[in-house]
Amino acid sequence: MKNLVKQIEESFGAFAEDANAQIEKGNKAAGTRARKASVEIEKMLKEFRKKSLDAATKK
Repeated sequence: MKNLVKQIEESFGAFAEDANAQIEKGNKAAGTRARKASVEIEKMLKEFRKKSLDAATKK
């Protein structure tokens, strides 16, 4: 689960950078990358939730 959290952190960093580039500079390509990253982050967060619930019920 540590690897998953690390992946989420890295993806969110890339998302934030691209989202800011779109907002501040009007960079359309960065907006596309930010939207793609948001979908990937959503999938990873769902996986985290699943693993977290599994770990909580095992104790």
